[in-house]
Amino acid sequence: MIPSDTHIGKVRLRVADIDALSEFYERVVGLGAVERDGELARLGPEGGMQLVELVAAPGAPTAPSFSTGLFHLAILVPDRAELARSLRRVAGAGWRLTGASDHLVSEALYLRDPEGNSIEIYRDRPRDEWGRDGGELRMATLPLDLEAVLGELGDGDEEANGMPAATTIGHVHLQVSDIPAAEGFYNGALGLDVTVRSYPGALFLAAGGYHHHVGVNTWQSQGAPPPPDGALGLDRYELVLPSSDERDAAAERLGESGDPVRLDEGVLATDPSGNRVLLTSGDA
Repeated sequence: MIPSDTHIGKVRLRVADIDALSEFYERVVGLGAVERDGELARLGPEGGMQLVELVAAPGAPTAPSFSTGLFHLAILVPDRAELARSLRRVAGAGWRLTGASDHLVSEALYLRDPEGNSIEIYRDRPRDEWGRDGGELRMATLPLDLEAVLGELGDGDEEANGMPAATTIGHVHLQVSDIPAAEGFYNGALGLDVTVRSYPGALFLAAGGYHHHVGVNTWQSQGAPPPPDGALGLDRYELVLPSSDERDAAAERLGESGDPVRLDEGVLATDPSGNRVLLTSGDA
């Protein structure tokens, strides 16, 4: 139902200290091309797309621990060598990982920014290496061999100043209050395909046969309310459709669900758990 080349665009976060967060994403993550427009900072790799937007909200409340919102934003690097450079960059900055996993379809590093927003940095395995069990992709959470990842770098590999231009936001993973309601919104209305439903308390959805563009879970949020309006954390993320006609068709499918609102940038909708998605188009 949704075009196969639909993908995730920018992720916007509300932050208390925009200067500290900008410095973190540049120094630790490697998103060094920073554009400031008043209370908004746009970050991305040099020569590439803007990936993360930070909105200054110094007086905003902190989201309660029992609420819906961002589980993590996921930055996709082009290959395993770039994952190794990211690992070296994080370690060199003195930052600690919160996890490192082999998901069979991908290899991932996890960390948190200074305000607690969770970040995944990952590389995909080639699609012809992705396995299937029945009608769904085979995914798992296994320990990642960090020494093997670092082994991708030779002795002469130079320290990279930042992530490569081809880096993108590969997916977003959201905390929701109810899986069936989330499935009704993302699959039933928007038209993303369900790719994996065998993880207890989670669901993964995508366009074009990808492993997931949107993940949702209730691991810490079953029945939870959204955070207060304007709270720190996720403001919105973009789902980019190939054309304005396809964007409008997706908004039409939402009907009254999600309370879609037309903005200059696209169509803003809210999922049943209060997470906001901005439908945009590649031809805009």
